[in-house]
Amino acid sequence: MLELKNITKVCGANVLANDDVSISVRKGTIHAIVGENGAGKSTIMKIAYGFYNADSGEIFFNGNRVAIKTPQDAIALGIGMVHQHFMLVDNMTVAENIILGAETGSPISLDLDKANRDIKALSEELRLNIDPTALIEDLSVGQQQRVELLKALYRNAELLILDEPTAVLSPQEVDEFFGILRRMKDQGKTIIIITHKLDEVLAISDDVTVMRSGKVVGNVKTADTNAKELAKMIVGREVLLRVEKPDAHPGEPVLEVNDLSVRGRHGHGVRGMSFTVRNSEIVGVAGIEGNGQTELIEALAGLVPIDGGSVRFEGRDITNIGARRTKELGIAHVPEDRHKRGLLLRSNLAENAILGVHHRPPISTSGGLLNENAINQRVTEIIDRFDVRPPNPETTAKSLSGGNQQKLIIGREFELNPKLLLVSQPTRGVDIGAIEFIHRKVIELRDAGSAVLLVSAELEEVTALADRLLVFREGKIVGEVGPKTTSVEEIGLMMTGS
Repeated sequence: MLELKNITKVCGANVLANDDVSISVRKGTIHAIVGENGAGKSTIMKIAYGFYNADSGEIFFNGNRVAIKTPQDAIALGIGMVHQHFMLVDNMTVAENIILGAETGSPISLDLDKANRDIKALSEELRLNIDPTALIEDLSVGQQQRVELLKALYRNAELLILDEPTAVLSPQEVDEFFGILRRMKDQGKTIIIITHKLDEVLAISDDVTVMRSGKVVGNVKTADTNAKELAKMIVGREVLLRVEKPDAHPGEPVLEVNDLSVRGRHGHGVRGMSFTVRNSEIVGVAGIEGNGQTELIEALAGLVPIDGGSVRFEGRDITNIGARRTKELGIAHVPEDRHKRGLLLRSNLAENAILGVHHRPPISTSGGLLNENAINQRVTEIIDRFDVRPPNPETTAKSLSGGNQQKLIIGREFELNPKLLLVSQPTRGVDIGAIEFIHRKVIELRDAGSAVLLVSAELEEVTALADRLLVFREGKIVGEVGPKTTSVEEIGLMMTGS
């Protein structure tokens, strides 16, 4: 259905994003594209969608050579794309978002009733369970993902490109989402999925293209490969697909949370929660997203107010002291939403690397001026140690791939040598090699004496890293288990209240 032949694309300061890339996608299949962060996966698909224009090469669609210069060209052909970071207007309804740019009715009068009916019928056909009249800001992340799917299908897309579609979904939502993709495939749709998750590649795809450093290094049928072979192709070396860590030796309490309550934004909030995290220990949080994890971490980081209860850090009360004082005490925070909470997207890597320490020596001088040498040293260390690509301090954060944005934040926070690390979704949108690296760094922090509170929607990740596991449901802790002695299935049942 889609052929990309000999595509080359240079981005920014002579970065060869795609180097003579050729990919062929069979009609009526699910085709996975995998590779490291910065391997060129999203770039090649954005060329297919008209978001970028190639410097050289050809595109064929249904056997015909086509010129896709803009997304409008792609949509007219029947190509839709769901981006890694959703492109929805929060204070508009589902229907208003879906018809935006493809409005029904006359130029002076929208026919929203017809749009609502059509969208409801489309939603029911694929069992998406989306209310066309609901506001986007009231929907969960998983529901917003479905709205993006509906938006493409409403425009009669026959080929759907999905960029990291499960990065923000819970395990249960991933299963539901894969059911939707299979139903779409049964209806004759063709799907391209860009992902880092090898288990998902093996579960959902028919064919796999592997990219590394802007080139295609492998094309295989999914039935003929396995996770170990794919990981080696992606990284170019053997990759450890499991977490290896010595037993923890917890010491004194670092964080003590007592009867904590935090108002929820879209989920349940936090309701009367109490627990302790000690030094040299990783305490994991398992739960379906929207059950209080976001509010807990942001309250502990000083970003949202605490409505009741108390928080003590190394024996002192830090309830509602604010984000700056929290950081100055030695508490680092890796947020779940890197765009809203982690980065200044229009600022360069050097400026982003000093966020939170910009007012302290050696970054800031006694006269209140920024020390350029200290800034350059800090950003260079983070780029080198955490393999941020491209390794250019002047590059803007928004121009990085999602995984490299994540590595920049991880590097900035880990370089603080925190006494307490609050980390949410540490490997969301990160490639297999970087996941291995981040896991090792988290364990190194623990073994160096840091206390770690870890939230992850990846149940296998949180059970592999955590020494103790708290299970959340509806803003409360419904159980504390030992990851080594409790099965993933048992934890899942606790999460869902079954």
